Amino acid sequence: MKFSALTAAVLALVPLASALAADQDVAFTSSVKPKADAALHATLPADILKKGYIVAGTNPNTPPTTFYQADNKTLAGREIDIVSAVADRLGIAVHWRDTGGFDNIIPGLKSGRYDLAASNIDANKKRLQQVDFVGYYNASKLALISRKDAEVGPFNTFAALCGKTVGAGAGTSQITRLQTASEACVADKKPAITIPVFPDRPAGVQAVMSGRVPMFFGPYEGLRYQASQVKALTLAGEITIEDTIVSIALPKGSPLEKPVQAALNSLIKDGTYQQILDKWEIGFGAVKTAGLNEEIAK
Repeated sequence: MKFSALTAAVLALVPLASALAADQDVAFTSSVKPKADAALHATLPADILKKGYIVAGTNPNTPPTTFYQADNKTLAGREIDIVSAVADRLGIAVHWRDTGGFDNIIPGLKSGRYDLAASNIDANKKRLQQVDFVGYYNASKLALISRKDAEVGPFNTFAALCGKTVGAGAGTSQITRLQTASEACVADKKPAITIPVFPDRPAGVQAVMSGRVPMFFGPYEGLRYQASQVKALTLAGEITIEDTIVSIALPKGSPLEKPVQAALNSLIKDGTYQQILDKWEIGFGAVKTAGLNEEIAK
């Protein structure tokens, strides 16, 4: 079976189907190594101190958020850098695990499989009913991606999408936003938005490349990266929404919540946090402080 150059280019952006069990540690690399703070270390809960490490779950997609490097076995990206730096500041090791899907993150936190998770997770009121949040990135900028030769867009409002077909990733807040926008279309006596759902962002972008869907909706930083890597792709629009804060998610009432928040605020204060974002060329989404739960869940 022969593959076109375009298909090969997209497949190069898609992480291999995870053969890693959810309970198996995954290799990672981080771009910074901040010093530990003894006072913050002393705030860690007793079970974590006894265990000696934090278990962090993530669902790899594409740069710059969380992804596998070219060896398909080493994690890297914004999430990896942020959480690894938090662990370093707390003076504790971090063990990364592939959740095998975004939809597995919250169940994994609730069951105790992970101490925390970072995977471009928006803090919202619905999720707050199940998990807690420490915010670390303003993701108010979303985007649409399409084939260049489709010549669609630009679409810069949800209202402009009435009657269009727009894919989104399973379990993401983008589905909810599109559904709400579609309901508004119908209320205005306009055609609804058709919303195909894909397992993750790479699968959705691959569907755009193959012509199965004309557009895919997702985080600006991730889709911008994919459009920059595949010549046949382009951003078909940018939609700015009310403050949406990407967060570290933790089990409800986790005693790790305050130490993680304090460590993150320490990294913001000393410039390490900004250094991480600038490394991934996404400094435009920096937050001034790490908020908690109701402070950030919209």
